[in-house]
Amino acid sequence: MGHTLLAVLGLFLLNTLLYGHAEGTDAVLEVPEFTLFEGDSVTLRCKHRTTQHSMTATFYKDGSLIKMDTNHWSSTTGELTVRVSVSDEGWYKCQFADGTESEERELRVKAGRRSATLTADRTIIPLGGNVTLTCSVEDPAGFRYQWFRQTSDYSGETSPEESYRVISQGGKYTCRGWRSEPHVITPESNEVVIKETGTDAVLEVPEFTLFEGDSVTLRCKHRTTRRTMTASFYKDGSLIKMDRNHRSSTTGELTVRVSVSDEGWYKCKFADGTESEERELRVKAGRRSATLTADRTIIPLGDSVTLTCSVEDPAGFRYQWFRQTSDSSGKTSLQIENVQESFRVISQGGKYTCRGWRREPDFVTPDSNAVVIEETVSNRATLTLQPNWPQIFRGETITLRCDIQGGGDNQWMYEWTKDNLNIQAYNEHRIISATEADSGEYRCKGRRDSYSSTRWSDVITLTVSSNRPKAELRADDRVIPVGGSVTLTCSVKPSSSGWKYFWYRGEKTSEPLSSQLSAGPIRVSEGGVYWCRGGRGDPVYYTEYSDPVTMNKKVPNKAVVTLQPNWSEIFRGETITLRCDIQRGGVNQWTYEWTKDNLNRPTTYINYRIIRVTSAHSGEYRCKGRRNLYSLTEWSDVITLTVSPNRPKAELRADDRDIPVGGSVTLTCSVKPSSSGWKYFWYRGEKTSEPLSSQLSAGPIRVSEGGVYWCRGGRGDPVYYTEYSDPVTISNNGPNKAVVTLQPNWSEIFRGERITLRCEIKDGGDTEWEYEWRTTSSEKPSNQNELSIRSVSASHSGVYRCKGRKKREKSSTDWSDPFILTVTDKAQSVLTVSPSWLSAGASVTLNCRVKDQSAGWRFYWYKTVPDPSDNFYSYELLPGSSSGTEQDSYIVDGQTHTAGYVCRAGRGDPVFYTDYSQPQFVWSADFHSSASLTVSPDRAQHFTSDSVSLSCEGNSTEWRVRRSPENRYLSDCSTWGTMTGSTCKLKTNWLSDAVYWCESGSGEFSNSVNITIQNENMILLSPARPVTEGDSVSLSCKLRSQTFDSTVFFYHNEKVIQSDTRWELNISAVSKSDEGFYKCHHSGQESAQSWMSVQAVSRPEHSSFPVLLIVGLICGIVLILLLLLLYRYRASKYTCFKRPIQSESSNTDQNEAQCSTYDSPQHVAGGSQDVTYSLLELRNFGKKRKQHTPEERSVYSDVRTGAADDSLLYAQVFSHDKGKKKNGRSAPAAADETFYSEVKPGSSLGL
Repeated sequence: MGHTLLAVLGLFLLNTLLYGHAEGTDAVLEVPEFTLFEGDSVTLRCKHRTTQHSMTATFYKDGSLIKMDTNHWSSTTGELTVRVSVSDEGWYKCQFADGTESEERELRVKAGRRSATLTADRTIIPLGGNVTLTCSVEDPAGFRYQWFRQTSDYSGETSPEESYRVISQGGKYTCRGWRSEPHVITPESNEVVIKETGTDAVLEVPEFTLFEGDSVTLRCKHRTTRRTMTASFYKDGSLIKMDRNHRSSTTGELTVRVSVSDEGWYKCKFADGTESEERELRVKAGRRSATLTADRTIIPLGDSVTLTCSVEDPAGFRYQWFRQTSDSSGKTSLQIENVQESFRVISQGGKYTCRGWRREPDFVTPDSNAVVIEETVSNRATLTLQPNWPQIFRGETITLRCDIQGGGDNQWMYEWTKDNLNIQAYNEHRIISATEADSGEYRCKGRRDSYSSTRWSDVITLTVSSNRPKAELRADDRVIPVGGSVTLTCSVKPSSSGWKYFWYRGEKTSEPLSSQLSAGPIRVSEGGVYWCRGGRGDPVYYTEYSDPVTMNKKVPNKAVVTLQPNWSEIFRGETITLRCDIQRGGVNQWTYEWTKDNLNRPTTYINYRIIRVTSAHSGEYRCKGRRNLYSLTEWSDVITLTVSPNRPKAELRADDRDIPVGGSVTLTCSVKPSSSGWKYFWYRGEKTSEPLSSQLSAGPIRVSEGGVYWCRGGRGDPVYYTEYSDPVTISNNGPNKAVVTLQPNWSEIFRGERITLRCEIKDGGDTEWEYEWRTTSSEKPSNQNELSIRSVSASHSGVYRCKGRKKREKSSTDWSDPFILTVTDKAQSVLTVSPSWLSAGASVTLNCRVKDQSAGWRFYWYKTVPDPSDNFYSYELLPGSSSGTEQDSYIVDGQTHTAGYVCRAGRGDPVFYTDYSQPQFVWSADFHSSASLTVSPDRAQHFTSDSVSLSCEGNSTEWRVRRSPENRYLSDCSTWGTMTGSTCKLKTNWLSDAVYWCESGSGEFSNSVNITIQNENMILLSPARPVTEGDSVSLSCKLRSQTFDSTVFFYHNEKVIQSDTRWELNISAVSKSDEGFYKCHHSGQESAQSWMSVQAVSRPEHSSFPVLLIVGLICGIVLILLLLLLYRYRASKYTCFKRPIQSESSNTDQNEAQCSTYDSPQHVAGGSQDVTYSLLELRNFGKKRKQHTPEERSVYSDVRTGAADDSLLYAQVFSHDKGKKKNGRSAPAAADETFYSEVKPGSSLGL
């Protein structure tokens, strides 16, 4: 029974050691009190005090719910297993489903793995002796130990589980610690090698370090005999002499009270000469002491504290524990026998000490330092503040009170802390006059005796404001309405609670209005000066007085402001009076207040007079009357005074400046800006003269005499005058008329031209005239009849009028009708060229026009000359245009190469020229040796990813490559490519469709090439240059990124000419009919179209004579045929003729009769043309020295007659050479040739 009880008690103590918990809540979380190491596994258990059933619990760390993972798992309800790391250190709690929550418990984790350390009191086992091994583990509570020994032939585990082991056998020893709850096994410790002595003499010396004052006995033993034998002792090789610190009590022993000088190597020697091995004796300076530590100094409610007693070199030490329960009591031992464990778990408060004791050699340390452990009792300390105001002000009296729940009043002592500094106090801590130094965090606790106390109370934070607060008085209105009242509100800033308010009227030093002591607002109906202040507490603590608030009481009388004189606008310098009238208020008892723009004015009189008003007097004026200090009227309505900063000026207007014969004109004087009250003063001649007294008026007047007139306005008393008006000259008109003319009289005038405006007086006779001009332009004409402008500009545009005035008379003409002059910006010439591309023998037509076409122009024509060193062209006049041409067109004959042209127009004397037109080009694809352009690769279309180069060749070392995109400006290679020498490499990442050509330093143009760079998926590969008639040509369709898998269509001039799977179009012998636009189509994709030009083959020179002969013959024959046809118009419509035919097999001639049917010639205007055919046979004969087969040549003429109004007939002659025979075979036929002749019919033909 006794053993069972002890076992239960032991389990309880172990559970308390491992999982201490508090008694204050129904939920208890069991957390180890000792420190864990990384890698340890621990199970936290949540238990409910009131039930034995398993309940689901959730676990929290530092207030956050713990999520399950590989290092945090729950195997059963109410348990959490953790494989700890440093991040798991913190405060844990658990909560059941019914809301019951445990207190927080701390789990401590130390970085690194827990290790075991093995030490030995010595490493050599003396003869017949043993060695003590000690296995140490950090925080050893609950640990047991495993021991291992290794010899040369055996390795195994020993069974004892104590932390020390006494051995008498040599070997290599290790140990490790293990604990079942929570389960931990340390790695194996360091190795310690223990040897058995190998000589007959053995000296026993402690393995551990001794301290000064320790006593140690060195024993010298003989292995082979049991007899006592005399031995001598040596230190560091020298014989030790006996003294009071070195003495021998029996033979073979040496007792030493050690000091630092005794440290060294010792040996012993018997009389028979047997000598031991040297052994080291280690001595440390100072006395050996014991140190007592605790894992904490306060025992939580229902928990425990672990004490640890430490001694340096603790091998062989046992420990004694002592507890003192009060300062007056003595210490008592906690156990009967000395214990080997260096730690002890306690659950009672007290002052604890310990000491170490060792038997061999015998040594007892002094008592350790004292550690005071306080036990926490279940009573709870509560701290309250009285009065409990959220903010305390300097000078107030407050009390902090500490109450112990369920603890009575008499047995407790109290401890207080402020900002963690202890202060002395009873259960109440009273502060008579608080200051800022009293601010801080206060806590308290109760102490039942020296070593048991409550936990600290919750913190109360006391904040003492550094300044005495001030009351703030507010009124919902400063004026008490008639028969009403206003609300006054007193408050304390900064805001806090507990205040009552004291109200004062008049002086703040007077007694408060006792009837008005309140905690909230009051209402008052009397005028006067009011104050307030707040007070609270006992004795009353007062705030500062509020600022005063003056309350005025309104009377029913009404104030009205009037302006005299009451003009809508007042001007600087006038005199005005503002008057304040109190309705039904009498005169003598009132004082007055004025305000302008809400700023009080100093005057207190009924009238506010301003002698010379300025703009500074402008503003809003109000007034009110005051009957006594606190009784007054409402403010009057506002009257707004606006003072113009400038003196106004009179403006004089006449309905006509010329008085008709026998008539009069009306003069009107007004003041700007407009206002009322003005009368007008009129003057004739000089404005300094006396006014026309008969004409003082408030409105217009009529005058019938010419002269210079003035006026000004005046108003007020004294009279305030405006500025004089500008003068107006009135003239008596005569019968003559003025006209404005323009020379030269062109419909449109351009900037830079020279013009003359002339004022002509019709029927002016020989009278001498003076002239006056008016214009809306910037021009300021003189008084001459002509206004010449050498270089007109847009600023001269406007309306011009003039009139004449007879010298020495006051009569003049009427103003002329307005003449509108419009000056257009610089004239611009625009050139067009036709055609754009040259064909053989064609002429080039240039057309020049002036933008905004007008009359009088002559046109000048130029050819551009390139200069690669400059970005521009120089211009050379074309023949016959040095003086300009009247026609706006010019024909250039014989142009065969690419060329550029400009034009400009001129007119007037001196000549005024327009700007040069933009250069326009006619392009030729023909090569010539002096300047040529080649494209690589040689095709017209390219992808944006292709590399395209343009090369210039010819009789120059300096080149530039230019291009002309459609409807865009010219540019050279540096803009869209890279020029290297005479080669330009295009930047094909830019899309373009343009004509390219070269320009040489010698001023020549190359052939032109049309190149398209596109971003589509398909292009047509066609030659970039013209192909020669008769050559073979291959056109192909190319895709950017795929191959052709279906039908490919090729188009010539929008007609399909090939549709199959071939992606090439081959023409074996190209002819002129193959010229045109080509494109290809495949699977919904279509290439751009390109023009293929076909160049005719040049003919031998000897054929020119037959051509001329043929043309002449045709012309004669055509005339004869026409006459015959007319003559036989009504005869038979059938005609037969014979044509000689030469057989290919013989030289004989044969005649073949052929008949043709011809219709009568018909002439239809705008309709079809009749055609007459004539067949001629020409023969060429060689020299007679050799007989040759005559060549046959058939010439066909096609005569087309036009409508009746046509002036030309054209004959188309086809010449065909038959092949020659050579060596029995026919020679190939010559190519067909076409000739044109121009026939001009005469009137005798009846056409």
